[in-house]
Amino acid sequence: MSGRIYLGELEELILLMVALIDKEAYGVSITAALEAQTGRVISISAVHAALHRLEEKGFVKSKMGGASMERGGRRKRLFQITAYGRQTLEELRDVRNMIWTQILNT
Repeated sequence: MSGRIYLGELEELILLMVALIDKEAYGVSITAALEAQTGRVISISAVHAALHRLEEKGFVKSKMGGASMERGGRRKRLFQITAYGRQTLEELRDVRNMIWTQILNT
């Protein structure tokens, strides 16, 4: 890895969900995707806190989306993975794959 990257498991899973959903990732869609993909139920507040940390670290960026009637006219914050976030996920995957290869070859 090109430096020390520290992501907690929840942060990594949420970053993966943002990458999976792409341009329509927001708190509720990320929470639903996380549950669908992993079977884990995570509170929306935990997802929002992790998204805030990921944005501070430069792994995601956000912008305000348009208001919608189903949200009572409120706007939602949309998240998108950054190039740095994608590179980080690839490096984490490569490290895990390398370790798993060693485990399977012992």
